[in-house]
Amino acid sequence: MYRIYALKAEWSKLPIKQLIVRVIPSILLLAILYVFISNLKWIVFRTFFVIKNVDFFKSMMFWDPILLTGLRLMSIWVLAYHLYHYYQKEVVTAKENAQLSLIAKQAQLDNLSAQLNPHFLFNSLNSIKSLVIENPDTARRSIDLLSDLLRSSLYEKEKGLITIKEELSLVKDYIELEKMRFEERLHLEISVDKIVHNFKIPTLSIQLLVENAIKHGIDLIVKGGTISLIIKKQKDFIEMIVRNPGTIDDTKRAGLGLKNLQKRLTIQYKNKATFNLTQTNTEEVEAKITIPFIADENI
Repeated sequence: MYRIYALKAEWSKLPIKQLIVRVIPSILLLAILYVFISNLKWIVFRTFFVIKNVDFFKSMMFWDPILLTGLRLMSIWVLAYHLYHYYQKEVVTAKENAQLSLIAKQAQLDNLSAQLNPHFLFNSLNSIKSLVIENPDTARRSIDLLSDLLRSSLYEKEKGLITIKEELSLVKDYIELEKMRFEERLHLEISVDKIVHNFKIPTLSIQLLVENAIKHGIDLIVKGGTISLIIKKQKDFIEMIVRNPGTIDDTKRAGLGLKNLQKRLTIQYKNKATFNLTQTNTEEVEAKITIPFIADENI
């Protein structure tokens, strides 16, 4: 009866303080009912099997120690019942909060990726534009490369993460696209530990560092230069390093791409990943992403 009433009154949805105000009187009432039912049971037993003439009212007023037993039993049952429902409620709430957090996180990542792709496309189209008049054949080849590159990057964007091996394939296509414009002024050297080939990273993260190295390094130097890409495992972290000739202009604010990259790393790895852009010497800039190495990330 108590369970039916509690469910109907939706006591499981009440705050703890309001629930306690209702539970304490309920336990007292249940204990009193327990006394009456127990006494009635013994009256029936004694009437039919032990003593024929039983004083009904005197027997019904027998409280000690039945009332204490009733209080103990009803307290255990009622509290256990509500603790179970409270635990179930907390589990459901925790699951809902986790789902909401995941949805919010994915929405942020999707928003940042949505901003990054047009940023990449804009820079690539600028490169092709400079070739259209002076070298139409090269421009057509560049458009083909861009088409393949966008198809791959947009497909991988839906996954959110991409293996380093697949990301390097995108980087190589991007470098080939840019070499149409820079020709011998642009070179790329890659050094990658084989152990990290299948490790997953945020899509276009390495490509963005290479793009930044070209835009703020190679493009500003008449003779061009070499971009060094180094990916290695250091203890419990993966380091992705891009070095290029040039200098950091502190008067200029960080571009949208790098800002988004920092936000994506923060959200994806819960502040455990880092991004640093430093001037290693007077003629070299180093961009480094450090991501925690998680075995489950391997495929």
